[in-house]
Amino acid sequence: MAEEPKEAGRTTPGFQNPVAGFGVTFKAMFKKRLTEQYPEQQKTTAPRFHGRHQLNRHPDGLEKCVGCELCAWACPADAIYVEGADNTDEERYSPGERYGRVYQINYARCILCGLCIEACPTRALTMTNEFELADSSRANLIYTKEQLLAGLEDGMVDSPHAIYPGTDEQDYYRGLVTEAAPGTERQPALSQGEAPQEAAADSGTDEPASGEVVGR
Repeated sequence: MAEEPKEAGRTTPGFQNPVAGFGVTFKAMFKKRLTEQYPEQQKTTAPRFHGRHQLNRHPDGLEKCVGCELCAWACPADAIYVEGADNTDEERYSPGERYGRVYQINYARCILCGLCIEACPTRALTMTNEFELADSSRANLIYTKEQLLAGLEDGMVDSPHAIYPGTDEQDYYRGLVTEAAPGTERQPALSQGEAPQEAAADSGTDEPASGEVVGR
């Protein structure tokens, strides 16, 4: 019976294999330990880190969300809830026909995968670098539209308000509207039970807190 040819370069089994395995352990023992001083020293995230979501605005303050619910359909964890509503000339939140009346993200379910961002046709939904989302209550992990909506910048007027005179929805997405028209005033949010005299008081940078959380 012919002998099987020996493999070239094959080491003889013995005590070398265990020693080689322990060698990895011994090397790690003398390496400098990496200790992060969190939360005293905040961790720096990558520029495209998937953190808390944000609902963006147009340069004049109107909302980009049109209430299409594509983000909710794309979410694999069923963490997003959206209710759309129609804009009117007396109460306009976005340049188009509809806007997101109710927008909620349940961060007890969200896996921060970013599929909702890819599904959004208007770039209304993006993700920030904020990662501190832990809380002691499940109810507090349901973020409402008012919590997700971006703050006001220079040249913006809080929604609802009229679109820039002489423009249409397409002009907003072409980037032709760069700020609110002179004299633009916030309209009263009648659908939210706001009285006309309250509109001027709520036109600052602080968003009113929403107490409406829709159960699923």
